[in-house]
Order: sequence, then C-alpha cells, then structure tokens
Amino acid sequence: MTPVSTDPYRDWLRQRLSAELGVREADLAVQGAVQRRGWTAVRALGPRDVIAVLQDVYSQMRENFGDARADKWLEGTTLDLAKFAESVPVPAQAAAPGPIAPAPSPVKWGRRAHDLPLLLARSHAEIASRSLGAIRANPDLLSLERAAEWDVQATQAEVRRWETEEMLSKLRADHARIEVADQVAAAAAQGDLLRLTVQELEQASRGGQNLSPQLAHSRLMVTQTRAFLEAFTPLIDLEDADTPLTMLELDLATARYSLVVPLHPNVLRARHSLNYAQWQAGESAEASPQVMQAQHSLHVAQAEAQAQLDGTLNAARTHQATLRQLATQVESLEHRALQLTQLGGDPLSLARVRLEWRQVRTAARVQAHRLEEAVRFLEALVSEN
Repeated sequence: MTPVSTDPYRDWLRQRLSAELGVREADLAVQGAVQRRGWTAVRALGPRDVIAVLQDVYSQMRENFGDARADKWLEGTTLDLAKFAESVPVPAQAAAPGPIAPAPSPVKWGRRAHDLPLLLARSHAEIASRSLGAIRANPDLLSLERAAEWDVQATQAEVRRWETEEMLSKLRADHARIEVADQVAAAAAQGDLLRLTVQELEQASRGGQNLSPQLAHSRLMVTQTRAFLEAFTPLIDLEDADTPLTMLELDLATARYSLVVPLHPNVLRARHSLNYAQWQAGESAEASPQVMQAQHSLHVAQAEAQAQLDGTLNAARTHQATLRQLATQVESLEHRALQLTQLGGDPLSLARVRLEWRQVRTAARVQAHRLEEAVRFLEALVSEN
C-alpha cells in the first residue's frame, strides 16, 4: 500500500515542473518561490501556493519561449491543478488542545455586522482543526481523517471568503470616494459651461433675439449646479478626480481562475459531507441513500460555484471591453481640447469639450473600478495573497 503523502501538492508541482523543466530546475523553481515569499521550508503547500509558483514559472517561460507556449502551458497546468484539488484535501495541522480563543470584546457602540461572520468563521475553523487532531489521536476514528481534512479546508475557505469581503469593502470605499470626486469635478465643468452659456445668451438677447426660455433654463441650471457644488465640494478632495485611470490589461480566460470552483467554501463543505456520509455507510457506501444524496449536493454546489465564477468573469469582461472603448474616447477628447487650446478656440467650445471629457472619464472610472473589484475578488480566491 502506497503511503499517503504529507505534502501532496508539492509532489504534484514537482512532477509537473519536472516534465517541463527537468528535475533539477523544478526543485530550484519551488525552492526559489518558497524563499521569496518567506514560507517555512517544512510547510506543506496548498493549491494557492502552487498557483504562485506556476505564475513565477510562467513569467520565465514567456521570456524564454514566448507568450503562446507559456499561455498554453499555464492554462493546461491550472486546469489539471483544479482537478487535483477536487480529490486531494490540503494537508492540515491540528490545533493544540485547549479552550477556543474568545472573541475580542465589542466596542461600546457595537461591532460592525460583517465582523461577526468572520469571527464565527474563525471559530469554526479552529474547532475543525482541533477535531482533526482528536481524530488522528484516536485509532478508532482514523478512517474519518480524510473527511475531517475536508472539514478543515472548508472552514478555512469560509474564513477566506469573509476576509475577502472585508478587503472588498475597503476597496469599494476607496473607489466610492474617487467616484464622488469625479462627479463633483464634472459638475464644476458643467458649471463653467453653463456660466459661459448664460453670458452668450445674454449677449444674444441684448442683440434683439428672443431667447428668454433658454436663458431662464440656463440660469436655473447654474443655480442648481452651484447648490450641488456648495454641498459636496467641502466633502471631497478634488485632486482625487485627477487620479489616473486604472487600466487593467488582464487575460480573463476561465482557466486562470478554475481553482475558484473546487476551493469554493460551499463545494468544500459538500465534499466534506460526502466523505462523512461514506464513512458512516462503511462498506455499503455506494448503495447508501445518504451517500447518493451527498453526491447530488456536491454536484449542485459545483454547478452553483461555476455559475458564480462565470457570472463574475462575464461581468469583468464586459467592464474591460467598455473601459477600453471609453478610454479611447477620453484620449480623443484630450487631443481635441489640446488642439482648441493651441488654435485659440473660443472658451465656450473648450468648456464643452472639457465637460464631455469629465463625463466620459467619470464613466470610464466606474468601469475600471468594477473591473478591479471583480479581479481582486477572483485573485483573492485563487492566490496566496
């Protein structure tokens, strides 16, 4: 009987890299990645750690063999890793016995709502880890070890999900601040255009043209815009509106994020339930109704996780395509404004171009932010960072 590896993902990684680079270069690649990231030498690797090493090798392959071969290799290897992650749990260390660490005392005004699920997830992860230690220490329960390892991995994935949500909430807050600054800057540009428009209409009216409705409307718009600026300008830093656009040029191929499905907390929880049902059923596992129900639940969880991944990727691709179109318009408007300035164009025409530039840039910023949020979410689920 072949002994179960205590570091199966490292073994898998060495085997895959050896086929491409040779045994010596494969070992050097793994050792280099471990040293650069400060991982302990004896630490068992997980699928996210493997992704980090694969990205290092991918960068080197692009330099040595070109993008086409490197992309094909990374796609195939990542898909194979996702399949491997479906059958092999991440090696887990059992927690030391003792009482569960208490949650920090709440501050006087209470704890934020999203802090509580994270505290609960961390407690569940600690309990699962201690249960794994107890199972390993009891010969009568050793056959339950694999199910317990899936349980540990599922609870740790739940912790990661809530940590990712906390990261995203901070990122969204930063994005919201800049997007409001963009809106205020666009309103300021609109105010300049309206002021010049009123001046032009007043001059035309003095020349005998009947423009009373247009003039009244423009004056009303000036008043409304001024009120908006008086309310919001003190709340923001207008320099935020001049922050460069974030242009993420990423390959959003599904294979890059294929680990999202097998590492999804719900999928891992369903896999643990299946292993637990198989342990309970013993030799009659294949015919057990509980096992068949657990298998069905696993398939449902995998389908739902795949649908979530596809939805996030499709949204990200849409944001990326729209951002590219808007960024092109921004560059075109910048060129027009420069031409008008150099040719001594009239202030009203220049104000119109500047307002349109602000409006298009504001729209582009929103697309850039939604793209960044989607990509950061997916990266957090499959990378070690």
